[in-house]
Amino acid sequence: MMRKLLFTIVWVVVAVAALAATAAGGLWLLDRPNRIAEPDVDQLMSVAKTYDARIRRDEWGVPHIRGRRDVDVAFGLAFAHSEDDFPTIAEVVMAARGTRAAEHGASAAAGDYLVHLLGVWPAVEARYSSDLPAEVRAVLKAYADGLNYYGALNPREVPEGLLPVRGEDIAAGFVLKVPLFYGLDRELARLIGQVTDDPPRGSNAVVVAPSRSEDGHTRLLVNSHQPLEGPVAWYEAVLQSDEGWHVAGGFFPGSPFMLHGHGERLGWANTVNRPDLIDVYRLTINPDDPEQYRLDGRWVDFEQREAKLRVRLWGPFRWTVHREVRRSVHGPVIETPQGIFAVRYAGMNELRMPLQYYRLNRARNLEEWRAALGLQALPSINYLYADAEGNIGYVYNALFPRRVGNVDWTGELPGDRSSLIWSEYRPFSEVPQWWNPSSGILFNANNTPLQATLPREALGEANFARDMGVETRETNRGWRLLETYGSDEQISDDEFRRYKFDLGISPQSELAAVVRDLLAIPKGADDPTMQSALGTLAGWDLRTDQRNRSAAIGVLAANRVLEARERARQQGQPMPESELTEALRGAATELMTGFGRLDPLWGEVSRLRRGKVDLPLDGAPDMLRAVHSIAEADGRLRAVSGDGFMMFVSWDRNGRLSSQSVHQFGAASSRERSPHYADQARLFASQQTKRVYFTEAELAAHVLEDYAPGRRQAGRSSKFSAPSTKAE
Repeated sequence: MMRKLLFTIVWVVVAVAALAATAAGGLWLLDRPNRIAEPDVDQLMSVAKTYDARIRRDEWGVPHIRGRRDVDVAFGLAFAHSEDDFPTIAEVVMAARGTRAAEHGASAAAGDYLVHLLGVWPAVEARYSSDLPAEVRAVLKAYADGLNYYGALNPREVPEGLLPVRGEDIAAGFVLKVPLFYGLDRELARLIGQVTDDPPRGSNAVVVAPSRSEDGHTRLLVNSHQPLEGPVAWYEAVLQSDEGWHVAGGFFPGSPFMLHGHGERLGWANTVNRPDLIDVYRLTINPDDPEQYRLDGRWVDFEQREAKLRVRLWGPFRWTVHREVRRSVHGPVIETPQGIFAVRYAGMNELRMPLQYYRLNRARNLEEWRAALGLQALPSINYLYADAEGNIGYVYNALFPRRVGNVDWTGELPGDRSSLIWSEYRPFSEVPQWWNPSSGILFNANNTPLQATLPREALGEANFARDMGVETRETNRGWRLLETYGSDEQISDDEFRRYKFDLGISPQSELAAVVRDLLAIPKGADDPTMQSALGTLAGWDLRTDQRNRSAAIGVLAANRVLEARERARQQGQPMPESELTEALRGAATELMTGFGRLDPLWGEVSRLRRGKVDLPLDGAPDMLRAVHSIAEADGRLRAVSGDGFMMFVSWDRNGRLSSQSVHQFGAASSRERSPHYADQARLFASQQTKRVYFTEAELAAHVLEDYAPGRRQAGRSSKFSAPSTKAE
């Protein structure tokens, strides 16, 4: 997920450190790299002619990619996504290669070092051909060819050395990103003494069986909470090949596969989970040879490689920095002031993620879908499933290490015992999962899987081995799912949508407890600001609607407390009680500075901003209407993550599909001059959706652009214009 990737892994400013070390005796070596060869543009252009992809864009700019073969569709998707957001895709490719510092300088070097530390490319080079079948490699290559073709047509957008992109680059992106979803980057940052300041992230997903629907429909909510911009922001597309690949849903930049959404007969939603999938081992170093560590009573040599990090210094000048990377039999090795540690994590060296996504995309029924998930290539991520037959399910998906020994796996482990180095995972049959409960409902909002349905059918901790590290945390969103969807025995279509946009705080949540703690602050007789702040907070109904005049002080103060608690937790200390007073005082100061009052309308404070669009937003962190924001210079809070692309999917009693979606901005992710740069923003802010044109018949009357890259690009037909803002 590239969240400031390790911040300063071993060093912060590589170029300056390199120069200083050279002067001091040369721990770092500097050399001028050879000039990168220019790509063969004619070759890139000619390869495009081997594909036949048709791209049709509807009135919202959403691309519908059609092709005879799956590879045609992958090529077309890459080209269409590049039209809308090539700069971000280029960043994703450079990140996977570990070459962003060559473009962005020392600030990107930590992320490049991470690629070497995790051994991304040794895994790709060793296993690409053996672990990925030919048909999957062909799809990855076709996607890369689509990027290359776009880059050849638009050379000014292409960073030096980016082209040609290869299928291996796309696979490497999965290898790098996937472990970050369950927190590997946070654990590595902790080891080197960094306190992370990432905004909280989450997702919502709900599936409802016909027995719990007022009209007998099966329903699916797809509502992942990702950053609204950047390398893991959602992109919407519809794909269809004559070979049977037909899906609609969300894609990440650099991904040929739909990550969640639906096909004709089934669909799924994802939420992030974080069971205990990482183990840290303290190594004992040979005092006579620092390149050896103790294992089972003998000294063992580290595996060593050289990382070559190319760093832009200024203008066209770049240097290559050489840095040692070490691994033990446990995994990557990190040297810190507190000692030398090795890290072992689920999915280490795993390369089959593209295969698993491809098979999930092509699954036609529950049996095929479960077989695809049973490949166990993806090391984490919850799956909420629904289909046209009325089946619903929840898989607390993870690669759970098969650990042995009577030890505390949540803490630091001795690195000198090979018996503590696991090499196998629990089989898919032991992965926590629920299918077709009598309650007719399953849900997750990054809360514990022990509360995935109604309490009468929930599973207890005793059902799972302790070393699996199953989460027990409950979120406000988890409580509200239970209090809304879970309390309604016959959910209508309107209620299914309305509950998703719930704006309340459960009295059982940690968030509500924080508000109670804030209200317990003694009123200072000589501090009128604090008295007024407490009075405003006391009037809060724990809702976050746009016209609420107490939400601002409540949300701002509570968030400050939660952030302080997280910092204290990472440092292994309790939060000082004084943080409560400081949080409320800080929130009051922020509001007085920005708005001249403690009780502005929440919609004045919380904003959706892009280009000239500036709209009020309901919701807040850890709400079902989730909005995570950063403060702008004018005191407003600009949404940067949380609710974004979402889908409401249903199948009626006869298995007929209906799908609605909305994106927080629009299809043209980074094209400010496009009418689709922010054309869905008003729908999103007003909690409305648009129709997904899944079939040819549904799309026919809504095509505004129709073209085939590499074939009819020059003469493409277009009725391109800005759509109305009328929702379905």
